Amino acid sequence: MEINAHTGFCGLIGNPVEHSLSPAIHNAAFQKLGLNLVYLAFRVEAIGEAIKGLRALGGFRGASVTIPHKVSAIPFLDEVEPTARHIGAINTIVVNQGKLSGYNTDATGALRALRGGVGSLAGKRVIILGSGGAARAIAFAIAGESGVAGLTLLGVDGNERSILANDLRSKTTLAVVDAHLDEGALAQMLPDAQVLVHCTPIGMSPKTEASCVPATLLNPGLAVMDIVYNPRDTRLLKDARQAGCVTIPGLEMFLHQAVAQFELWTGQTAPADVMRAVLESRFR
Repeated sequence: MEINAHTGFCGLIGNPVEHSLSPAIHNAAFQKLGLNLVYLAFRVEAIGEAIKGLRALGGFRGASVTIPHKVSAIPFLDEVEPTARHIGAINTIVVNQGKLSGYNTDATGALRALRGGVGSLAGKRVIILGSGGAARAIAFAIAGESGVAGLTLLGVDGNERSILANDLRSKTTLAVVDAHLDEGALAQMLPDAQVLVHCTPIGMSPKTEASCVPATLLNPGLAVMDIVYNPRDTRLLKDARQAGCVTIPGLEMFLHQAVAQFELWTGQTAPADVMRAVLESRFR
């Protein structure tokens, strides 16, 4: 594809963005379908100024929104679709007839990944580590599943965690417990849980040896999903596998949410096989 004056663009808004594989998979998908689009990564600190700038640029089609802007980007948009508004966080911006609309594809991406690893969540107790934008999306997605036995939120930001816990209690029927994330809380909560979902940046490249869960606390009755996908095999997933846990790499959630983003931007069916192949090739 030749880049020219008619080339549209999508981008990644976050900080950091250097680790992201979004440019590789979306550009491969654009090329596969012969679309005159490119995808770029933008390291952004001032989210409001960045969105204002994107509005002024011709050819802007949409963006992925990642840490730390999934909640803070919302006030700068024209509208937010109902599911994302309910969650209170977005991960996708779409340009619709000149308006910027917010969506959340993290929720559906996470559910598809979880179901692929553990099947139904009915009867299972779930622990989520973290309380930011991705944790909000996954928590509300889990709350929408029938028969979940309970949800525990463990996070280091007490205010953020309390807001999320209270939102879940007021908007859903799920039994929710929240507490500070430390070794003591993990030791108390993990023995009764069947699913652990890690939603913090800990363990992300380049600090790949970090984990907020001591390996000694993991047990074979636990399924562990880490939404960090770079590296594919995080320290948490390595420790979980060693402990006999079912493990679900963040790559699965990342792929499913990216497919949904592509389809929102283009209105076409995403070449998911091409996108998966690109992801797999980066971790061989």
